[in-house]
Amino acid sequence: MFDLNSVSEVITAAKAAAKSDADTARLAISVLDLTSLNDDDTVEKIEALCDRAQSPAGNTAAVCVYAPFVETAWRALGQSGVKTATVVNFPAGGANAQRVGDETADAVAKGADEVDLVLPYKAFLAGDIQTVIDVIEATRMACGPMTTMKVILESGEFDDLSKVYDAARLAIKHGANFVKTSTGKVPVGATPEAAVAMITAIRDAREEDGLACGFKASGGVKTTDDAALFLAIADEIMGEGWAEPATFRFGASGVLTALLETCGIDPASVPRTTGNY
Repeated sequence: MFDLNSVSEVITAAKAAAKSDADTARLAISVLDLTSLNDDDTVEKIEALCDRAQSPAGNTAAVCVYAPFVETAWRALGQSGVKTATVVNFPAGGANAQRVGDETADAVAKGADEVDLVLPYKAFLAGDIQTVIDVIEATRMACGPMTTMKVILESGEFDDLSKVYDAARLAIKHGANFVKTSTGKVPVGATPEAAVAMITAIRDAREEDGLACGFKASGGVKTTDDAALFLAIADEIMGEGWAEPATFRFGASGVLTALLETCGIDPASVPRTTGNY
């Protein structure tokens, strides 16, 4: 059971501990999934995104693009070590497991290292848990053992943090490598409250079930202060040093400019993209 009374306590402690300094900014860059999921994306824009992911302050963890641009990103990133990520069942979170499995298999075949699946959150909220399990498991099977699967809960559409916690536990139980807040396509994206619920679920899954899972904050992470708070929440719940690319991510585009500025680097020296994620 999720203790709602703990949320404000964790956030208060995290705000007191958060440091918006260059060290935090460099850590945030290292766990960033630099993202462009826009209707006007082009090959040239994705190539620029991949250049930007290899910054003077260090490489980002991944770039996240629509499936038609996976091969473009994979080629542009070369031997940089930056992963290529894409989205499936995006953004609506449909309920057709076969379709989502096929979509995932196609993305993996194109070279995706990581797949961000939108949970059938409307089905979950309606109590249709079997449909949710079917979609997650079909995606897990299509990913295979080598491809990272992140499950997007769309937490801003939930009316109860306990449900966010329960959805995260369900996703972890059925194979999620990460649980992620938002698609960035609804009014409410990542919030500190949702982060507490989801990271608590990660901790409890580890302690109760022996399952490892990471956390990804996406949708509305725009400043170094934003990044610092989410990292501090992770420290508060999971222990200092837990947040690294294997366990923690940000999904964003514009925040890289703020992080570079915090590192004392002129963002103008880094290729620009126009993503609004």
